[in-house]
Amino acid sequence: MRIDSKVKIHTVAGEKVVFLPAQGATDMNRVVAFNGSAMLLYDALRGRNFSLEEAAEVLADRYHIAGTQALSDAEAWLDDMRRHGLVLP
Repeated sequence: MRIDSKVKIHTVAGEKVVFLPAQGATDMNRVVAFNGSAMLLYDALRGRNFSLEEAAEVLADRYHIAGTQALSDAEAWLDDMRRHGLVLP
C-alpha cells in the first residue's frame, strides 16, 4: 500500500491536519488531525510502498514497544487512513 500522493499536511493553530474535500454538493470540507505517532508514520512511509509490518516496525523502533503492540497500533492507524481515503492499495 501507499499513502496517496495528494495527501498534504498543513499546520493550523499548531496542529498537523489534512483537509478532505467535500463528497457532495452539501458536504462541508472535513479535517483530519494527525498526532505525533501519525506524523511519524506519515513521514517515514510517504512516497513509497509499505506493509503493515513495516509501519509497525517504525512504531516499535521509535517507541520501544513490543511487536504485538506496535502491530495493533499500526493497524489502527492504517484503518483510519483507509477510512478517510488517504492510503492506496
